[in-house]
Amino acid sequence: MRDPRFAEHLAVFVDVVRAGSFSAASRRRAVTPSAIVRQIDALEQDLGVSLLVRSTRALSLTDAGRHLLERAQRLLDDLADTHAEVAAFDGAVSGTLRIACFPTFGKRYVIPVLASLAREFPSLHVELDLTERLADPVAERLDLVVRMGELQDTSLIATKLAPHDRVLVASSAYLEQHGVPESEAALRNHRLLDKLHGNDLLGWSAILGAPTGETCEHVIFRSDDFEALNGAALAGMGVAFLPSWVSGPSVKAGDLVRLSISRESWNERPSGIYLLRALAAPPAKVKAFTQALKDHVGTPPCWS
Repeated sequence: MRDPRFAEHLAVFVDVVRAGSFSAASRRRAVTPSAIVRQIDALEQDLGVSLLVRSTRALSLTDAGRHLLERAQRLLDDLADTHAEVAAFDGAVSGTLRIACFPTFGKRYVIPVLASLAREFPSLHVELDLTERLADPVAERLDLVVRMGELQDTSLIATKLAPHDRVLVASSAYLEQHGVPESEAALRNHRLLDKLHGNDLLGWSAILGAPTGETCEHVIFRSDDFEALNGAALAGMGVAFLPSWVSGPSVKAGDLVRLSISRESWNERPSGIYLLRALAAPPAKVKAFTQALKDHVGTPPCWS
């Protein structure tokens, strides 16, 4: 790399590819199209290869351009992270914060916190991956991952946000029509709501002694979404077994009834909601978000 403005030109190159034209990239950057063209020319001259095939109709990437684009975003992310990490010595909350968490948890609890931080720290940018897979902070270059359940041995640093309890719930209308189950045996005769895909993802076996199974005649509704399962319980479709952070607010509002069976023995084993990170000394953006989320969840949790 001979041109000291390589990083600047690289960012312009990415903008041009994303925007699809020099003029669109110039509008995004509030400069003239000719200024954009000069920077792309300088980048190609520095690298000694053509990156774009230019025509009057559209731009397309050369093989070298495609290879550079694949690497460019990671390089630019590294630069942004370095900027944020150095700025963190001054306590500046800036840069890009990358988080992965369950979709429902993210929508209900993470986004309100991010909205508050965005107002307080305009230089903070966020990438939120809403997923149910076990995201890896190291391999996926994430600042934080929300993980739930029993915490396995890990080299990651964990901050506990709240206990991870599960609750049996149903609507008053459903219970008036079908009766209140007083035991596990009675529950087997009720209409049940379960998670779609996977084997016993909700942990019904902790109550029933075995997974509901894909062909269980008492499971009348399945969904891969926590919000949908809670909604089905609210609609009186049956009995749901869900994390308290999902159904707790509905119980607090009086829209669902929490069923007590066997003194909720399934909650006896320690289980929690954790924020996991890889860095022992987190940058200011991670500290700010962690504290804000802890305050938002509260003790006891706001859904209790």
